[in-house]
Amino acid sequence: MKRSEVNSAIRWAIETLDANGIRLPSLASWSPEEVQSRRSELDAVRRLSLGWDVTDFGSGDFEKVGAVLYTVRNGLVDDQTVGVPYCEKYILMKDGQVMPSHCHAFKTEDIINRVGGELAVRLWNVDPNTYRPLDSAVSVAMDGFKRTFCPGEEIHVRPGDSMTLTPYVAHSLFPRPGTGDLILGEVSRVNDDNTDNFFLDPVSRYSKIVEDEPPIRVLCNEYPPA
Repeated sequence: MKRSEVNSAIRWAIETLDANGIRLPSLASWSPEEVQSRRSELDAVRRLSLGWDVTDFGSGDFEKVGAVLYTVRNGLVDDQTVGVPYCEKYILMKDGQVMPSHCHAFKTEDIINRVGGELAVRLWNVDPNTYRPLDSAVSVAMDGFKRTFCPGEEIHVRPGDSMTLTPYVAHSLFPRPGTGDLILGEVSRVNDDNTDNFFLDPVSRYSKIVEDEPPIRVLCNEYPPA
């Protein structure tokens, strides 16, 4: 991605959140200069990967494949003295974008349609050894009700509703076409994007950034060392 695309996506996310009365922590407004000047304070923030996350998953086409995420709180799988034993994120997607199919081996997560159009979800059970999709019915909980779907079936989640995704259930998320942009909430076990993301097709979790203009914010994988 170009840095100008990342900047534009963050501006859009801020405007969209503000328009819906959602406020982010103070860290979300820090300029790169403030991050640099306060880098000695950022040990936990850095280790927990808190903050802005903009990715096109290596697609080169952010308008079709990608999302803006903001991790509000998180913990560490192997060090319970840092952070909390759960994760909370906002995920913003534009109408027309898709998040590639992936699953987790550790994390159980609630995906909540907070604001906007309808969330569309496709699900597959995966083999825990190969992470390849299985041709079997998928059972999930949706706000306390068990639901069973065919593999790859398009499921619609209206604003206010949610879906619980357990380990080894692969999922692809996208706004139902024509219904508008989405603000999703994620509440889950501790999140580790480096070790607990398994994509059904090869992708890059973090985008390689082409620096065509100065950044307006530092991304969660860009914090300077202390």
